[in-house]
Order: sequence, then structure tokens, then C-alpha cells
Amino acid sequence: MLTTRSRISAVAVAAALGAATIATPALAGVHNDGPAGARPVAVPLIPKDIRPPAGSKLVGAYIVTSGTQTYTCVVPAGATTGAFTGSSTPEAQLIGTGGRIHHFGGPSWQSLRDGSLVTASRAASSTVDGAIPELLLKVETHSGKGVLSRADFINRLRTSGGVAPAGSCAAGEKASVPYGSIYVFWDAPAV
Repeated sequence: MLTTRSRISAVAVAAALGAATIATPALAGVHNDGPAGARPVAVPLIPKDIRPPAGSKLVGAYIVTSGTQTYTCVVPAGATTGAFTGSSTPEAQLIGTGGRIHHFGGPSWQSLRDGSLVTASRAASSTVDGAIPELLLKVETHSGKGVLSRADFINRLRTSGGVAPAGSCAAGEKASVPYGSIYVFWDAPAV
């Protein structure tokens, strides 16, 4: 059930996005599954290659209020210096339609309201100039009952920052880079 606070959060997410609502032609068959009379949640247009399955229903939309991607320096065998390459570990606080979410390594997302937790893996990506890629992630595990219990897919959209630092580094050195994003959680139809 959406509370007044979560409706306000949804409106804040929609205002921050400045994007089309879920009922756009690009997202035919995807809609807000909120209670009658609830306002639709605005989500960014989703590139074709990272859309959730047709018929997916919106579980929630969240904006990163503070977040970093942390990279570890990798030094090739025989070299004296390395580079920040490969995958990163997220650490972020999100707010949106279902309250607050903590996003961390795994990658994992946990509701601070009800403790529900999901982990996911990358299903597809879309390059963004000067930022980490937009993603479609498939939820692999669920824990607890709550706002994330119905999530089957997650989109990371409207990314900014978070790119690995350039230049050389020492083995094991870490660099945390600020980033921004919108995370959209989806309930996919049963197959």
C-alpha cells in the first residue's frame, strides 16, 4: 500500500526524472500496479536492448541520493603499476516509491523499511558516454517479505559519473567514484 510519504517520494522521483510516464508507446504492456487512485510513477524511456520482458509491471522507482562505485587497482603480472579496470562495487542510498533502499556489493538491494532483499546479475547493458552503462539486471535471489519481494528485473537508468579513474595505480589501491542513477524494479509475467 502506498503511504502519503511514498506518494510524495514517487512525485519527487518523477520530477527529478523529467521523463515520460510508464504508459509511453515505448513501454506498451508495462504499467503501474499501484492501488486505485495512485498516481503513475514516471520512469525514463528505456533503450530497447535493456527493456524488461513485455508485460512486466512496475514494482518501484528509486533515485540515488548518494552513491559511489569503488574500483580496485589491478596490476598485470610482471608490471610495476596497474589500472582501475574491471568491475566495481556499488555503495548507494536510494529513495523512491517504496521508501529507502540500500544498494551494495553483490550487487544487492535492501529495503530499509521492511528488510526485503534482492541480489541480481547483469542481463544486458547500454553504453552511456562519460558514465557507467545503463543496465537490465535479472533478480537471482529474494529474501524476506516486502517491497522488493515481487522484483524479477531491475533497470539502472539515467546514469551519471561512476567511471573508473584513468592513470596508473598501485596493486590493491581503491578509488571510490560518485555516481547517480535511477533504479526501476519490475515484476515480470510468469512464463
